[in-house]
Amino acid sequence: MKLWLVRHARPQIELSRCYGKLDVEPVAGSAEASAGALAAALPPGLATRVSSRSRAQRLAQALADLRPDLRPETDPRLDEMDFGAWEGVPWAEIPREELGRWTADFNGYRCGGGESVGRLVARVADALDEMRPLGEAVWLTHAGVIKAVQHLAKHGRAPVEGAAAWPAGAPDFGGWLELTL
Repeated sequence: MKLWLVRHARPQIELSRCYGKLDVEPVAGSAEASAGALAAALPPGLATRVSSRSRAQRLAQALADLRPDLRPETDPRLDEMDFGAWEGVPWAEIPREELGRWTADFNGYRCGGGESVGRLVARVADALDEMRPLGEAVWLTHAGVIKAVQHLAKHGRAPVEGAAAWPAGAPDFGGWLELTL
């Protein structure tokens, strides 16, 4: 399967703040600016799935305006990780002991009482399994989901063996990567 993984438009939030499931609007014009290059790059008629967060939805709509053959379907399994009480809090203000608990149990710790990396990987794996028969698709999603797909491509459904094992890179806002799985 070939999967195009597109990161959402630039959000209207200080990047020093924790945000995942928090529904942050995109910076004005950023979705439209990103959609042009993406519309030119994508092959015709791809199955198009999009996170339910507005920063991804706006990019999907801008893309569909340019490419009506790419009809986005919302899939909440493509939402970013839920950081619970950490959502919207500056990373520097999250207690070090909580961050320490997360790094000590990177796969299983529920950040801010929200979601664990293991749960994120499991729901992304379920979405990926459902998409495989299509052969090729595009996801408009988030850095965490993109990293989860990279983990799944390399390790399958195995637990993430610590923060150092989590994929380091993700595309810039509005950017993408192509993976053959």
